[in-house]
Amino acid sequence: MSEEKKPAAAEPKRGWFDQLRKGLARTSNALSDSIAAALVKRRLDEDTLDQLEEALIKADLGVAMAGRIRAAIAKGRYDRGVDPDQVRDILAAEIANVLELGAQDFALSSDARPQVFLVVGVNGTGKTTTTAKMAQLFQRKGLSVMLAAADTFRAAAIDQLKVWGERVGAEVVAKEVGADPAGVAYEAFERARAQGADMLLIDTAGRLQNKSDLMAELAKIVRVLKKLDESAPHGVILVLDATTGQNALNQVEIFKQIAGVTGIVVTKLDGTARGGILVAIAERFRLPINAIGIGEGLDDLKPFDAQDFARAIAGAKSANEAAA
Repeated sequence: MSEEKKPAAAEPKRGWFDQLRKGLARTSNALSDSIAAALVKRRLDEDTLDQLEEALIKADLGVAMAGRIRAAIAKGRYDRGVDPDQVRDILAAEIANVLELGAQDFALSSDARPQVFLVVGVNGTGKTTTTAKMAQLFQRKGLSVMLAAADTFRAAAIDQLKVWGERVGAEVVAKEVGADPAGVAYEAFERARAQGADMLLIDTAGRLQNKSDLMAELAKIVRVLKKLDESAPHGVILVLDATTGQNALNQVEIFKQIAGVTGIVVTKLDGTARGGILVAIAERFRLPINAIGIGEGLDDLKPFDAQDFARAIAGAKSANEAAA
């Protein structure tokens, strides 16, 4: 009789930090190079601080954040020797302070069934893929999930969600291209309720060429959902592509206005030297950062950890490595 397979062990925290550090390498390396260049004299003066501040702004951390980090580095160290490791530790601490309040898992309610999340964002951010990855995250919590393809503007979005649905084992409610997105959402809600699904994730259109059309479309989806449950949708998740840099700030502003965003997922952090934009978003909008994406695999969407992210982007050691 063959030996029974043991369940796979949970991924250790260290493994995720290593993956995160690798994913953020382009951002971290760019910052580290700039810090090293600024500290050639190994003494803090106005010129050195100016260079450090400029490096932080170029990494898309934001002007306000860069100014605060500059002040923190200068405090008690002005005209004294300083090394890159000290600067990286200060940088990590200041980033973590900003991000800590925003690091929140997806807010789930025990009262609603199904709980309905709208997934919004411009096309190309990885929105449809993220919807499937979110489904897998919820399934791992023991929740049953149904998906709805309400981005009926693009055949590719519908087909892609069907493929992902098969991969994660979640039913996908979809209609033909050009169908009424609100109708898809309504049918999916009815089906999810009838089948006793815990979660309904609705992938929505993301075109911004005509904001008024998109606003009307999303407003209609919300109206029909509320006919079935006055509290729906229970979450509106904005998917942002980190490689867009400062343009991501504009997207948050627009979708906050259009859709009433309740949380953010940031994708493609492994493909950019501009990962600092997540810090600027957190500071400016004070919205929860629910998860981040490092890689293309289904397992590459993880709950956001402020301390790990801060130390990875700053090129500092993990908490475990620092204690060793």
